Amino acid sequence: MINYNPKEWFTFIFRIHKSDTVRQLTPMMISLSIYVALIAFLEIEVFKLSDNSHIKNITILHGMLGFVISLLLVFRTNTAYERWWEGRRMWGNLTNTSRNLAMKINAVLPVDDIANKTFFKEHIVEYAFALKRHLRGHQKDSEVFTSNISLHHDLHKPNHIAKLMFVRLNELYNQKVISGTQLLFLNEEFRTFTDICGACERIKSTPIPFSYSVFIKKFIFFYVMSLPFGYVFSLGYIAVPIVVFVFYVLASLELIAEEIENPFGVDDNDLPLTMMSKNIQKHVGEILN
Repeated sequence: MINYNPKEWFTFIFRIHKSDTVRQLTPMMISLSIYVALIAFLEIEVFKLSDNSHIKNITILHGMLGFVISLLLVFRTNTAYERWWEGRRMWGNLTNTSRNLAMKINAVLPVDDIANKTFFKEHIVEYAFALKRHLRGHQKDSEVFTSNISLHHDLHKPNHIAKLMFVRLNELYNQKVISGTQLLFLNEEFRTFTDICGACERIKSTPIPFSYSVFIKKFIFFYVMSLPFGYVFSLGYIAVPIVVFVFYVLASLELIAEEIENPFGVDDNDLPLTMMSKNIQKHVGEILN
């Protein structure tokens, strides 16, 4: 995720970073420029179409369709941002739940029970890292700890870690280290872990419907490709940069929506899951040390 100062207008305007849509769209913008210039040359120089030609009335169609395409892109962008924000909210909940569980564990366990406190400290932190790897499709053992956490590649690792913690908690109850009331007191955090994992999996595995995404791309393509036929009459060769700019705006909105609709990847605008996991590691370590 890119950290930036939203007040630095000139930096945004004149700097092109690697996530800027200009980089991705440059080949298509060059091809579109050649296409529009060819249409303009044929209409002005070859066929010498007059202003009375009915082709110029195609701009009326563009005016009507422009309103429709703007509504579609607004809905598309809002839907993608809602998915991004829900992912951020889920990881905020994971941070708070990890802190709350660590504080409760610290309170209910005896002061000298270092072994169990270390166990929960490692597994609470590892749950965040395991969820990050699970959402990004990375299958490997712990990035942080080496003791007591060795996971098989075919397991659902977040669920497995949550199970290990709950089994240890039940053992503490059977050993009379914690009471039944305290067990119920701690159960809410374990349930929240599973709810957060399920919500993140839902966001990742449920993209925008295929037909809807394809329709928007086709709509943008045919809308832009038909623009020069009418605008050449009023703009001449100036229609080349105008049409390219319209394409840049419409296509950029679609590209941005595609990038943020899955907020758990490694793109520049995706959530900083590693940073948030390390933040959980820091706070849980402070509580349970």
